Amino acid sequence: METFQTLLAKKLADALTAAKLPNAGELTPASDARFGDYQTNAALVLAKQRGENPRNVAEKILGRVDVGDLCEPPTVAGVGFINFTLRAEAVAKKAAELLQDERLGVTKTTSTRKIVIDFGSPNVAKPMHVGHVRSTVLGDALARIAQFFGHEVIRDNHIGDWGTQFGMVIYGWKNLLDRQSLQRDPIAELVRIYKETNERSTKDPSVREACRQELVKMQSGDAENLSIWKQCVDLSMGDFERAYKLLDIHYDIQRGESFYNDRLPKVVERLLKSGLAEISEGAVCVFFRDIPELADKPCIIRKRDGGYNYATTDVATVDYRINDLKADTIWIVTGAPQILHFKQIFEIARREGYKADFRHITHGSILGENRKLMKTRSGDNVPLRELLDEACARARKIVEEKNPDLSDTEKIDIAQKIGIGAVKYADLSQYRMTDYVFSWDKMLSLQGNTAPYLQNAYVRIRSIFRKAGETQTKIDQLVLAEAAEINLAKLLCQFAEVVPQVLNDFRPNILANYLFELANSFHTFYEACPVLKSEEPARSSRLALCDLAGRVLQRGLDLLGIKVPEKM
Repeated sequence: METFQTLLAKKLADALTAAKLPNAGELTPASDARFGDYQTNAALVLAKQRGENPRNVAEKILGRVDVGDLCEPPTVAGVGFINFTLRAEAVAKKAAELLQDERLGVTKTTSTRKIVIDFGSPNVAKPMHVGHVRSTVLGDALARIAQFFGHEVIRDNHIGDWGTQFGMVIYGWKNLLDRQSLQRDPIAELVRIYKETNERSTKDPSVREACRQELVKMQSGDAENLSIWKQCVDLSMGDFERAYKLLDIHYDIQRGESFYNDRLPKVVERLLKSGLAEISEGAVCVFFRDIPELADKPCIIRKRDGGYNYATTDVATVDYRINDLKADTIWIVTGAPQILHFKQIFEIARREGYKADFRHITHGSILGENRKLMKTRSGDNVPLRELLDEACARARKIVEEKNPDLSDTEKIDIAQKIGIGAVKYADLSQYRMTDYVFSWDKMLSLQGNTAPYLQNAYVRIRSIFRKAGETQTKIDQLVLAEAAEINLAKLLCQFAEVVPQVLNDFRPNILANYLFELANSFHTFYEACPVLKSEEPARSSRLALCDLAGRVLQRGLDLLGIKVPEKM
């Protein structure tokens, strides 16, 4: 289904051709609704190229443009912008078409890709914490939206399940483990034995050497140490899965660093043989002397002592995703501090001849009220599990106050949808590179740009249908007379224009902010236009508009990974 923006762009291109002018400029939603719904800067661009007056060029275009079936007569404003205002009849017709479309006007792509999206990536033997929120919810939203467009998406959780820390964990397991504590709270006990071992190794060289020996034994295939390592992985994965279930996030594969161990020697051998890597001061490195920003930053793929590191694993991971999974697109969602690392990894992949589309999708940090990285009072990272439980508990209080007659089962379900939705939306409504301050009061507010505000708009819509005794409407044509219902319908028609923009620069905040604007528009409509008490045909038309608004809110929030309750 073609959007208004697409239709107008085609008509504008036809007008330029008829006026013997090249296609130029852009047609975009108007920046100020007072001047119309869409505008183009084509006249300004062409006037600059041709040394003419922009308003004169605009008049030439207007003499050829034929948009009478969609718009009021176009106007020229300012220095030469051409503005288009949609006719109410055209909006009503388009909205009626959207009511019959399961995809709400969003067309699937004809250029499908196979995308591996790497997000989340917690570490074994450590709790997931607030720092994992951004990568996890951003990655999930992008995966949902890419899949909605018809791309084949593989969600990969690149678990940190190998490395030097396991020497300390295994030593602690053998010498310090409290079995009852492990049974009660496995991750807390693994963290405790790691911290205590770390403190001992700092003070006692013999403990440090013992930890090193435990690591060597594990890496050499010692059965006992591998068994301890496997138990740590299983306990951690169980803890991760509980968080993912609450967040309604799933992965298609979960390939930890250990998965790539047997591939690492071949990676180094291949890069040395091809000449991409060289030995420097005993280490094997890839240099980027021809790239100014990387010229003095070699990538070490084997250390002097013969050990491998993250870079080696990540090169092997690229190999696996392209050769084994057959991906043509790789998205990695991590924090901004890893920008240099992935520039190196992707450059190595390109030099090896891989043609995939590599994207490092970075993000900022979550800050506490002191505008520093969010920590507990003791200075530790805030555990994700505690954060999510707190969100649900606070949401439960809101539900209790708003609707105390609900059953306990309903209260738990609604509180979870509100609480988890609030945490996700607080993150996704920000531009991904922006650091933001975490505020319970703000994110759980029923007013402002929050998930509860959007969810409440959906709940209000469903309550209208409960009162009407109907679940949805079937109508062939809408009747739009009042400004509030015309504006709401126009905004609903823009859903199919907004969603494709998200993947252009990986910005779910574009969709979030559109949904906020939609909820505002619906509330304005609800206050200005009686629905159930209005006469026909306005009553059926307004019910249909409510139905469409509810479906767009639900679908849009679902693409962000946020559920909507039927009651609040």
